[in-house]
Amino acid sequence: MFENLKYCYSLTEYKRRETIEVQIGDVPLGAKNPIRVQSMTTTDTMDTIGTVEQSIRMIKAGCEYVRITAPSIKEAENLGNIRKELRKRGYFTPLVADIHFTPNAAEIAARLVEKVRINPGNYVDKKRFEIIEYSDSEYQEEIERIRDKFIPFLKICKEYGTAIRIGANHGSLSDRIINRYGDNPLGMVESALEFVRICEEMNFYNIVLSMKSSNPQVMVQAYRLLVNRLANEKLQPYPLHLGVTEAGDGEDGRIKSALGIGTLLEDGLGDTVRVSLTEEPEAEMPVGKKLVEKYSKNYTTHNEDSENSAVQSFHPFQYQKRKTKEIENFGKDNVPRVLIDFSQIKNIEMVDFKAFGYTYLPLTDKWGSNDTASDYVYLGDNQIPFMMPNGLKAIQNYSIWLAEKEKSFPMLNVNEYFNNDKLSEKLNFLTLKDTDFNANLIHHLKEEKKPFVLIINTKKQSKMSTLRDVTLKLVENKIELPIVISESYLHSLDLETLQIQASTDLGGLLIDGFGDGIMLSLDKYHTEKNQSLEQIKNVNSLSFGILQAARTRMTKTEYISCPSCGRTLFDLQETTAMIRKRTDHLKGLKIGIMGCIVNGPGEMADADYGYVGSGKGKITLYKGQEVMKRSVPSENAVNELINLIKDDGRWIDVS
Repeated sequence: MFENLKYCYSLTEYKRRETIEVQIGDVPLGAKNPIRVQSMTTTDTMDTIGTVEQSIRMIKAGCEYVRITAPSIKEAENLGNIRKELRKRGYFTPLVADIHFTPNAAEIAARLVEKVRINPGNYVDKKRFEIIEYSDSEYQEEIERIRDKFIPFLKICKEYGTAIRIGANHGSLSDRIINRYGDNPLGMVESALEFVRICEEMNFYNIVLSMKSSNPQVMVQAYRLLVNRLANEKLQPYPLHLGVTEAGDGEDGRIKSALGIGTLLEDGLGDTVRVSLTEEPEAEMPVGKKLVEKYSKNYTTHNEDSENSAVQSFHPFQYQKRKTKEIENFGKDNVPRVLIDFSQIKNIEMVDFKAFGYTYLPLTDKWGSNDTASDYVYLGDNQIPFMMPNGLKAIQNYSIWLAEKEKSFPMLNVNEYFNNDKLSEKLNFLTLKDTDFNANLIHHLKEEKKPFVLIINTKKQSKMSTLRDVTLKLVENKIELPIVISESYLHSLDLETLQIQASTDLGGLLIDGFGDGIMLSLDKYHTEKNQSLEQIKNVNSLSFGILQAARTRMTKTEYISCPSCGRTLFDLQETTAMIRKRTDHLKGLKIGIMGCIVNGPGEMADADYGYVGSGKGKITLYKGQEVMKRSVPSENAVNELINLIKDDGRWIDVS
């Protein structure tokens, strides 16, 4: 199916992809320009002053392109008034019109703003979830129909110097595309390329491309495949707009966005980012800026012996878990495990374990645990003077383990590995830096018969590419020992920055199928015990959040909620909080919360249930992509959603 698998400069070295430059007003995109940060207004587009004032708040927060929805001709026409008022107030940030269903509105907007975003899945085609068989001639007739609708718009863009973003969304693929290519990254890419080919036939190159999905795994694979196909078809290397749709809010929204966007930035892909949070749009800018700030001209990497035969077997366009042995509950078909670093905590008490999911119940003299309770606790040189919770396993430094063999598993460094043969018959951990992987170590690991799990880490800035290099060396040498990805971060980082950095560093490896566990920690914890336990609680939550976002271990309810815009028919932030409060105990369930039909059944394609605005005060409820109830009054809609879940037998009462 694929001509080759190449999509970036190197799997193990960072180098930003070279693209053509696209002119968007006075803020060019791509080529050697900085990676731009942008967002979208949430006001009614017909509210000129409200939209202008929100745009100014966004610009002051660092927004370099302001996107505004134009669902119909009247909103498209009002873009001119918004632009005029912004210019009058001294703001010249380029404006982008967001078009979904209305080619006529796109043609008006192209005369008024610097860039127009169209969605190829519904710009001309329709989505009725129908199964249709097309002959080759019938399919070509549909392409000609697209040309007839699209070319007049292109001519206007050429005349006015307007840029276009061809933005294919996973949930908005047309029936025609899905029936021929599938509801997958290949379908997303082909949906966009149909329009790109028409543009190039018309000698129009002022194009930006995007491949968005609420599932970071699908999103990453689609962008990689797009770059591959552009090169293979000898099309222009267009700049890329990166984003995870409907990422949600709070910690989950930040982790999900950073994991998807950050993985691609580490690959050298991406020229502008939009973080889609269900929050005020100006809250998206700090997250976006933190994501892109390290990819400056000075950000380069180099890994020794980076090219090996395993690179040829790496498949970037579909999930493929690395083949490993099963050692205890690591590797093979087991979900990735979470290890928590408790080595810096002194005078450990039972109540301290609550920080990573375990609660001692004195009345029953038993331990309880929640869905995000760590699987292993690394104690370092600490000893535990009480009975451990069932299900939790302890890891101690090798010298301490020698005296505590029945209570824990040993952690060895390289020197201890080479100089000791007293080992656990069940499970041993070997902690390794990337610089430890020399020929001698690799030889010993290839011959290793004892049950070892490798804990790998690096001090290099480019953590993802460095640890991918290490993992590919293991693959090349047919070393099938499970690996835990381990990283320590500066204690001085604020929580949001920690979430972004860790999700970027570890998330891409998990998406690539590398990693049988993760172990995050801070270089130093707070001097006050309560504060340090709160930090560990945050690290534990972040660990499970990264696994959930990478779709490798589901431990909580997932909310696929859009970031709101001028089309939204209810208060998304308030509604999301209300639904979360009632349903956040439903482990593994995915609930879509969409402000309008544009971001409705399509955009929440990955959800089990959907809550979609369909009119003022009216909600349509979905099961998957099937409408279950229409025009439900908003005051009853959450209860009706819960009744749907109960009817399916998927409701669990809160204990």
